[in-house]
Formats: sequence, C-alpha cells, structure tokens
Amino acid sequence: MAKNISGRGQRDLKEKVKTARGRKLSSTRWLERQLNDPYVKRARTEGYRGRAAFKILELDDKYRFLVPGARVVDLGCAPGGWCQVAVKRVNALGEKSGKKIGRVLGVDLQEVEPITGAEIHQLDFLDEEADDLVKGWLGGPADVVMSDMAASASGHQQTDHLRIITLCEAAAYFAFDVLEEGGTFVAKVLAGGAEGELQKLLKLNFDKVANVKPPASRSDSSEKFVVATGFRGRNLPSQSDTSED
Repeated sequence: MAKNISGRGQRDLKEKVKTARGRKLSSTRWLERQLNDPYVKRARTEGYRGRAAFKILELDDKYRFLVPGARVVDLGCAPGGWCQVAVKRVNALGEKSGKKIGRVLGVDLQEVEPITGAEIHQLDFLDEEADDLVKGWLGGPADVVMSDMAASASGHQQTDHLRIITLCEAAAYFAFDVLEEGGTFVAKVLAGGAEGELQKLLKLNFDKVANVKPPASRSDSSEKFVVATGFRGRNLPSQSDTSED
C-alpha cells in the first residue's frame, strides 16, 4: 500500500546533489537548480538544446513573429535552441503542408553543431562585411533578427549590464542593415538603468517596442527581452535626440 504524503507531512521531492570534494558550494547549488528546473527537464524531453528555447517560444506565442515563410537570423546562436524553435515555426523543413517555407540562419563566433533545417555559419556579426554576407546567404533581407547573446560575466553587476547593453545596441544596428521593412528585432538585455539610449534607438526605427520577461526567464535573473516590431527603415538619432532633456 502506497504511503500518503499529502497534508501536513507533504514536501517537495527535490533532487539533491552531494557536495563533491573540490566542488564549490555555488556549483553544487547551480547543479541542484538545473536538476530541479522544469524547463531543463522539458528541454531534455522535447529535444531542445537548452531551456532558453522556451524563452523564444513564449515570446513568439505572444508577439507572433516566427510565422511560416519568415527569414530569420539568430545572432550568437550557440548552442542552438532558438534556431530549433525557429525551424519549426517558420516551416523551414516544409513540414506544414500548404504553408510558406521559411529560412533560418544562425551565426556565432564558435562552431555550432549542425541543426536540421537551419544554416549555421561561424561569423563575427561585428565584421564590416557581415551584413552583406548574411543577406547573401538568405537571398535577401531578413524578417526577424533575434539575439540571446550575453557578454562574458565580470562579476560586477553594473559592468555586466553596460556590456550587454552595448552588445544589444550593436545587434540593433546590424538588424537595421539586414531587416525588411515591417520586420522584428528581439534581444536579451539586463535591467540596470542604462537602457534609455537603446529604447530611444529602437523607438526611432520600429512602430512598437515592448519590454518583456517571459515565464521561462528565472525570477532571480535581471534579464529581460526587448521585442521591437514594425521596422520602419534605418533612422539614426539626431543630435537633439541624444541631448539631455
């Protein structure tokens, strides 16, 4: 007969990690969090390369930018979870009968294991010729540019915030060069007070700019995502736009 664990004696049955000799306590806690993270478990079950796949799934469920036939560029695509999601949603493999077939292009500084339905290139998107290369590989402008990139952590919160904002601004300028009018830009940022110039830049170039923290983003993380839709064409800030109020 099974024991009744409901009621007063009920507790969460979480997996514990024994502290191994030489392993820091912080590493042990990280491993425990990974083992008990429902998104990590879902990623393994559903074949995604990481829990981050659910962040772009949830963002797309709300804003619907990964539509069949869309041409998508994933910047800093390693390990490939966002590309996996995009392949399915834009119908890159032609599995949705009667729907347009999209294209998914992933770029990263490091080599990435092949992803069925996506075209992966080892490339620094900051290179001068990167935008022309990407448009050549796509056969035209992109409908979506998305980025889950994060700069290497320094351990100093404000420094890390500034680094990722700078990276996100660079990704935005890249998007201005490769996006089709009406296109979408999605990128990760860290909350921290220096997002003002990025917001101005995006609002100047897109019809709508939303700041979102999807459910898959951990509650103790300062990350959030900007979703800019309705690209109007490249517009750079004037001197008055960047001056202090």
